[in-house]
Amino acid sequence: MTEPTWSLVQYTTPSSQHPRSGIMFSDIVFAAPAHWPSTVLGILREWRALEVGLRSLAVHELRPVPDAQLTAPLTYPPKVLCAGANYYDHAAEMGTAAPDPADPPYFFTKPPTTTVVGPGAAVEIPVSGDAQVDWEVELAVVIADRIRDVTPDNALAHVAGYTVANDLSARGLFPRTDAVAAPFAWDWLAHKGLDGFCPLGPGIVPAWLIDHPGALPLRLRVNGVEKQNSSTDQLVTSVPALVAAASHMVTLEPGDVILTGTPAGVGMPRHEFLSPGDVVEAEIDGIGLLHNTITTHSRPHLTSRGAS
Repeated sequence: MTEPTWSLVQYTTPSSQHPRSGIMFSDIVFAAPAHWPSTVLGILREWRALEVGLRSLAVHELRPVPDAQLTAPLTYPPKVLCAGANYYDHAAEMGTAAPDPADPPYFFTKPPTTTVVGPGAAVEIPVSGDAQVDWEVELAVVIADRIRDVTPDNALAHVAGYTVANDLSARGLFPRTDAVAAPFAWDWLAHKGLDGFCPLGPGIVPAWLIDHPGALPLRLRVNGVEKQNSSTDQLVTSVPALVAAASHMVTLEPGDVILTGTPAGVGMPRHEFLSPGDVVEAEIDGIGLLHNTITTHSRPHLTSRGAS
């Protein structure tokens, strides 16, 4: 994997459990300059004022934090928007019609403050296998400005950076056979919005350090076994076109995160799903590796309500 040049991270220490902004370089966490905001969300809200300093950052002049523990790089994004069915190879493995890049992209959302977790976090899934929890490595785009109705030609100018996401999905909780009408036959909140179902990290790599967001290799492993291996060149709607389309639907704000979709290799076509104890590693060249462990809980209401 190509390692990131450096990335914006958040960390805690044994003496302080309040996440603080920092810089990670070669797996070493450095404290952010004292005059920076204390959180990465604060940095994003002042992105334009801090950008010159960020671009000329001398990492070797910063103070290492030897006992740093990484947390989610954003706590918390104002919005998490997710693009569905946005990879050609994923559409093929799911047996759906070939997507048309001329069509508007499809978006859904995840609740930010309860789904977003960081590298190393344990993600709880229902004790019953009915939930059928699946993995989805994705490139995540972090917005720098408050924008509305931008065009694809200038959309990337409003991107602060990129991180790795795992769009965890409870396939078994998606369909509802008890729907009162056809529009309610699919439960997107239960499918995509359970607690911890949006791991992000390890850090946010500034956009100017990524030459081509449309040509990034990305992979995912479960317990060391490779499940996904593709590239963002399989995107149906490109990164700038996704940002533009999202900005036509809602006002985008600093710190908003757009998940761009997942490539082929998810578990559903093979009827493989995550179990307690599984270790999931999602990585994107030049951005980093995000790992999480799957654990379990026994909440009785999280049961399947229809065939997947």
